[in-house]
Amino acid sequence: MFTDIGPLEVVALAVMAIVIFGPDKLPKLIQDTMGFIRKVRAFADSAKDDIRTELGPEFQDFEFTDLHPKTFVRKQLMGGNEDPLGFKELKDGLDFKSALNDEPPTRSSAPARTADLTKSAPVSSGAPLAAGERPPFDLDAT
Repeated sequence: MFTDIGPLEVVALAVMAIVIFGPDKLPKLIQDTMGFIRKVRAFADSAKDDIRTELGPEFQDFEFTDLHPKTFVRKQLMGGNEDPLGFKELKDGLDFKSALNDEPPTRSSAPARTADLTKSAPVSSGAPLAAGERPPFDLDAT
């Protein structure tokens, strides 16, 4: 949220605060603001604790960040496993440096899996289709 603010902008905001509120009232204003933020955090924490107690003991380890749509979908689709689709093995087998330098790929320490194309389904060489005839529909291809 605050990563877009540079050091020069922070200095400009501090100078504006000193000019607007004055050097006498600025410490009190900062103290009041920090107190307000502490109260809001305490209220949010107590609300989370109340929700956890109302849900019951099976939800004591429930995290509210799990309700974020991106996290929720990732957990539901991928499960609790760190790499359920095996992308880590695929990533470890790639050698980007040799691909960028147009060099032949080097063997990595991890065994690379290769696809066996000889076991693919045979292509049927049936009769040609008549005019207006629809080609056969393959459910596995879609």
